Amino acid sequence: MSARAATRQLRPRAFTLILGVAVAAGVVVPAAPASAAVPGLVRIAVTSASNSTDFRSVTATCPVGKVLTGTGYELNGATGETVVDDLRPNGGPATAPTAVTVGAYEAEAFAGNWSVTAFAICANPVAGLVRVSATSTSDSTDFRSVTATCPVGKALTGTGYELNGVTGEAVVDDFRPNGGVAAAPTSVLVGAYEADAFAGNWSATAYAICANPLAGLVRNSAVSASNSNDFRSVVATCPVGKVLTGAGYELNGVTGEAVVDDFRPNGGPAAAPASVTSGAYEEDAFAGNWTNTAYAICATA
Repeated sequence: MSARAATRQLRPRAFTLILGVAVAAGVVVPAAPASAAVPGLVRIAVTSASNSTDFRSVTATCPVGKVLTGTGYELNGATGETVVDDLRPNGGPATAPTAVTVGAYEAEAFAGNWSVTAFAICANPVAGLVRVSATSTSDSTDFRSVTATCPVGKALTGTGYELNGVTGEAVVDDFRPNGGVAAAPTSVLVGAYEADAFAGNWSATAYAICANPLAGLVRNSAVSASNSNDFRSVVATCPVGKVLTGAGYELNGVTGEAVVDDFRPNGGPAAAPASVTSGAYEEDAFAGNWTNTAYAICATA
């Protein structure tokens, strides 16, 4: 991989109640009730076969009667040598998502066995849940950025992305929900770089999982140390009394030179997740300092 990317740069929970409406992240939405926002929340995991073929795909589906609020993935056995090309929730602008498909390619020839795990964050039906998307232009430039925004009156519970036309040749550097510790997220930005020079046209799609406003919805974050080590891991944890509905990540200072290998909501089939781990490797040796940020989208338990 060329070192050219080293010189490039990409680039409070207070709701004010006025006349029966809540103002969150600058968007006016109906006030949410002070009760459990996402009852029945669990995390489902499904892992693909482990072998040395170039491509791996797996789908995690919510239990019958539950819907998908967020996504995650984990690459196993191929530290920095594979990239997730698809993190695609199903559903649509009028249909609640119920599953997520994760597809991953080897970035370069890799002789060992590896697998991919898809994580689905699932809950009892959530009012107004839909999946919306936005796709960037398709061309052969090195960088692609696109934002998917929730419909007016809805807030972001989870995220997804898809890289189109560039199988294993691009990496997602930014996967960033907006919002903050006192503001509900309403959109997700996806930024992707070519990992190596790629002559073909390609595009990026951002997916936003959106619902009617949830009680206590906020976005927390945590940032790793900044150094030149090969691996960086960080955990973003929900505030006490809140659970994780979705997540995101951001790599800073290493444009196209690192791969998020783990994007793992913690929890299980009988335990609501309350944190997310983001782990990233340099794809090839990189001399500069860089960081990894994990974002947790959290609502009242």
